[in-house]
Amino acid sequence: MLQAVANVFRVPELRNKILFTLFLLCIFRIGFHIPVPGVDQSKLHIKSENQDENSPIARLADTMSMFTGGTLKKSSLFGLGIMPYISASIILMLAGEVVPSLKKLRQEGMTGYKKIQEWTRYLTVPLCIFQAFMIMSYMDRNAVIHPEMRASAYLFGVIGMTAGTLFLMWLGEQIDEYGIGNGISLIIMAGIMARMPSAVLTVAENATFQFGASADKYDPFDIAIIVACFIFVVAGAILITQGQRRIPIQQARQMRGRKMYGGMRHYMPLRVNHGGVMPIIFASSFMMFPSLILSWIGNLGDLNKSKTYASIVNAFHRDAFTYNVIEIIMIFAFAFFWTAIQFQPKDMAKRLSDSGSFVPGLRPGKRTADYLETVMTRITFFGASFLALIAVIPQAVNASMGIDYRVTAFLGGTGLLIVVSVSLDLVQRIESQLIMRNYEGFSSAGRIRGARG
Repeated sequence: MLQAVANVFRVPELRNKILFTLFLLCIFRIGFHIPVPGVDQSKLHIKSENQDENSPIARLADTMSMFTGGTLKKSSLFGLGIMPYISASIILMLAGEVVPSLKKLRQEGMTGYKKIQEWTRYLTVPLCIFQAFMIMSYMDRNAVIHPEMRASAYLFGVIGMTAGTLFLMWLGEQIDEYGIGNGISLIIMAGIMARMPSAVLTVAENATFQFGASADKYDPFDIAIIVACFIFVVAGAILITQGQRRIPIQQARQMRGRKMYGGMRHYMPLRVNHGGVMPIIFASSFMMFPSLILSWIGNLGDLNKSKTYASIVNAFHRDAFTYNVIEIIMIFAFAFFWTAIQFQPKDMAKRLSDSGSFVPGLRPGKRTADYLETVMTRITFFGASFLALIAVIPQAVNASMGIDYRVTAFLGGTGLLIVVSVSLDLVQRIESQLIMRNYEGFSSAGRIRGARG
């Protein structure tokens, strides 16, 4: 392993790519310390500290900070992160399944891909403006904007945060072209990893070597549980990310002149977790709406004294049993939905038939498509089960052991899956560069294989 790391810096081209990527990621983190003009940062910090952690706004802020690396405790030009661009990509991808022109454009190869990327950039701008305006409105309602700068704060805040997201989008494209790894994914991972030092510091400040300590302290048993859960979840995330079901594919033999071509046998890898982190993202986003709606209804009338209303509100708290059951159901639903969008067994069976390949023992066409759909449905169930387990571990540890949610958030959930997936992809890319230059990879047992083999 150490020899492989040393070999990375012996290759000038690879070394320059890594240093260039690290330099741009440092710029990304510096941008979070540039405040939005007109906002009283001290008042905003106090307001955020006193906010209920189970409130809809607090949960929405936690989700945003997970992907941006920032926090609503202070406003910054990079406060929106790269999420508007990702939202635009998801919108166009979903629209590509129902809009014929977009679906046709996706089938045109690189030309269509560049056109869709251009439309994604255009769609990012109105999404940035809308989200930036909502954030500024939230700050205005909480009286953290200087009264004499209200209009200019709105203007500079919307323009500044929109420009910040577009700049991050440009940074990601520069990493794609001149650095190493997927630029957008690395920016998201850097934002998530930026929260880890505070979680480690929280554990260190509250750690004690005495067993049976108070509820706000972590004794050696609590720390051992935290470390064991972290190792278990990371190992499981790697396993589910790399896991695949290989479908044997036989190429038909063809006689051309006096020579026989084809007859090769290979495999079609089907990923166990085909949807990646998207099912958890959709499920967690969907679970915010009940709390937001209940909060809005509660503000319309005097419902806070109603026991029925209070019980419904408590049922949608993050640590409530009802909340976690509904979230698990949503993860399963979105896992199958996302797989159905991305995985098209009929198109795959048609491509196999057109290329003269087939699954041994199955007729080309409908029989092959049905078989692929059945296999994908079965492995998606196991992938969704693991995603559901990953999603509820932070809440379970937080509720059962009283450990701060900022710490338990790194024991599972969307952030951990993103970090594991992006880290594996980055290691595989670096390893490919080393092997191409006749250096050994990171694993002594052979090359680290990705989810696609």
